[in-house]
Amino acid sequence: MRVAFVGKGGSGKTTLSALFARHLARSGAPLVAVDGDINQHLAHALGLDEDDEFGAPPLSSRTGEIKDCLRGTNPRIVSREAMVKTTPPGRGSRLLRLLGDDDVHGTHVRRVGDVPLMVTGAFSESDLGVACYHSKLGAVELYLNHLVDGAGEYVVVDMTAGADAFASGLFTRFDMTFLVVEPTRKSVSVYRQYREHAAEFGIPIGVVGNKVTGEDDLLFLKEHVGDDLVAHCVQSSYVRAQEQGRAQGELESHNVRTLEQLKAVVDGRTKDWATFQRHAVEFHLRNAAAWANDATGHDLAAQVDPEFRHGPEALASAASF
Repeated sequence: MRVAFVGKGGSGKTTLSALFARHLARSGAPLVAVDGDINQHLAHALGLDEDDEFGAPPLSSRTGEIKDCLRGTNPRIVSREAMVKTTPPGRGSRLLRLLGDDDVHGTHVRRVGDVPLMVTGAFSESDLGVACYHSKLGAVELYLNHLVDGAGEYVVVDMTAGADAFASGLFTRFDMTFLVVEPTRKSVSVYRQYREHAAEFGIPIGVVGNKVTGEDDLLFLKEHVGDDLVAHCVQSSYVRAQEQGRAQGELESHNVRTLEQLKAVVDGRTKDWATFQRHAVEFHLRNAAAWANDATGHDLAAQVDPEFRHGPEALASAASF
């Protein structure tokens, strides 16, 4: 199952992403965490020392090689230049198993503690005035488009802040999206934006209240979020100590139960490969018409394989890993 954490900047979505990924790892579940936030702090939230390098190239630094790997022998994709971030898989495409023996995982995954992690890459000085961060997230979108995650496997993605997460079709690549909301009017306003966009495409969301200090905060969230509130985290001295570089104590029992509730919500979802592929095709055709046909010089609608059926059965093809 693919899980995204989104929210207003400073809401604690990176912290929740790290806590949830570590909770899954401690349970023994196979997982990959992905840092898809422009600030690229997930590795440090997972425990990497601020002075240490992550140790693997960011996905955005090898987008061309990733395209070559994933397009495989798909005759509808004539070159890496003709493959864009929304290009959906088809017959002949290489599909990935979670942490499989492939170039994408082998090159880009490194463990931070007990969590396998991939990073998108930071927004560099050379990007200023030239590109938006979503151009870097294209490699993540391609990865998720071509991944076949099985039962009991998880991908946890720390997404870019705010409703900007809807600036690409990446928001449709998840089985569950958790919106981290503080008990403030600004944070609730981001929730309302996200809820409206998600509802248009039938994207399931759940709200995780964060930094709750008492009953008034909880009542505020219940008033403004209603049934979308699935769990909440209390203000955490453990998290604060971690952020200050002091490894002490254990996560509060209430917050541990919240992580268990989030896992139960995710596990209660039914994998819907047909809808996943339908969204992939829809957003590919949108992007093709809006910019990608002109950018590549190809009619990218022809990349859609109407006979392709995504999911575990597609792994039986000869080009799959």
